[in-house]
Amino acid sequence: MRILAAVFSCALCTLVLAGSAGAIGAIGVTEDAGKYSSDGGGPFFAQLDDLGMNENAITIYWDPSLPGGMAEPGLLDRTLPAAAAHGIRIVLTVYARRPTQFTLSPTAEAQFTDFLERLALAYPEVKDFVVGNEPNQPRFWQPQFAPDGSEAAGAAYEQLLARCYDVLKSVNPAIRVIGLGLSERGNDDPNAPSNASTSPVRFIQALGAAYYASGRERPIMDALAYHPYPGSSTDPLAKGLPWPNASVANLDRIKQAVWDAFHGTAQPTFENGLGLVVSEVGWQVGVVAPSASAYHGRENVAVTSEATQAAIYGDLVRQLSCDPDVTDLLFLHLADESDLSGFQSGLERADGSRRPSYDAVKTAIAQTHGRCLGKPLTWRHATGVVGASVRFSGRRATARADEDATYAAAYVRISPKRAPRRVSIDRALTSGELDAAEGTLSAATRVAVRRPTLPTRRGTYVLAVSLRAAMNGERRSLFLGLPFHVRG
Repeated sequence: MRILAAVFSCALCTLVLAGSAGAIGAIGVTEDAGKYSSDGGGPFFAQLDDLGMNENAITIYWDPSLPGGMAEPGLLDRTLPAAAAHGIRIVLTVYARRPTQFTLSPTAEAQFTDFLERLALAYPEVKDFVVGNEPNQPRFWQPQFAPDGSEAAGAAYEQLLARCYDVLKSVNPAIRVIGLGLSERGNDDPNAPSNASTSPVRFIQALGAAYYASGRERPIMDALAYHPYPGSSTDPLAKGLPWPNASVANLDRIKQAVWDAFHGTAQPTFENGLGLVVSEVGWQVGVVAPSASAYHGRENVAVTSEATQAAIYGDLVRQLSCDPDVTDLLFLHLADESDLSGFQSGLERADGSRRPSYDAVKTAIAQTHGRCLGKPLTWRHATGVVGASVRFSGRRATARADEDATYAAAYVRISPKRAPRRVSIDRALTSGELDAAEGTLSAATRVAVRRPTLPTRRGTYVLAVSLRAAMNGERRSLFLGLPFHVRG
């Protein structure tokens, strides 16, 4: 790996799509084809330019067993000039080649950050680094859980990310440190027979807890990378994933999780400067007969049609252009992998022919230039439990929420002549002052609230139910039933 700084710099490396404040700054692909091209990737980058794209995220593998840690030395030396010649900004996604290399050795963090520092010094024209990839998945980070079953990956990754942030900023404060690159799903089950993984919402919670415990007074990232793949490629864009997972339709969950984890700290949330990088997204497509010879193996997932993919991809550009938190949108890939057990989500087929999605994305970029053509999305953090509701039937109640929560229920004596003092009731319920019945709610499941002890003292009462978000106990929602009288 070369250590000398690049001999050229290019204003196009900081090019962003034209648009108003909050517009997507970069649209492109996550794809290593340009890096591996023997010609430096000129034709590849010319295709991105033709699409109206301006960004390409490529992978840099770290392997501590190799001299200097660089698994593929020399490739960037020919790739970066070709990308710059076509106005393509390069994002480097840097992670270990094997999932245990970050955690097996006590010196791994120091080795990796040293490698990252040398990489940033060697290629000063690169201003965007993603630290790690899908650390909530065992394919990329192990262990996910401690021997006692508690979450482990989030705390370990927070320590690494903080160290990498400091190193990269010491090289150049203008470097954008992009954290996480989270997978859209995880099962939160340390005993799962396969793929024991952490959901994105719970991973962010663990990340924040580790940040608080460290006492750190600096940020750990400038932007958060996320991979909002659908549950199935047969799903429409509007179909989300069950909480605590999140696809494109559930990006508000990721924003809320970050607020819950970091509000009030030195780490910005999406409400005060953190950017959201959609660094991988794609819908897999079935192979059409004329291109079948370019593929091998057997398809292992349900796929959608080329026409449906094209419609979704065009809508993705238009929809995310209206989300002021989204700074980058990167499709995976430009061209399909030829092995059907891999990803066939490209704008081009494996034989190089263009899918309808190529023109759909090109048209959407040309129409929007990254600007919102419809109603801009507005998001603010929730102060109560998301989707909370309580139904009362006499002196009984059922409760539901869109996220995991706990509840406390009690009969509260009120004045028949004054409105109930809700703040006082909620405080009494959640502080243990009342003899409350308690229980838990699983997301999107309506449960019967346990009946508290009936009052015997004469007076007017209401059944009060307070819900508390499992991810943040500060977020509570109070519900009151109709008043009733106890004669004594």
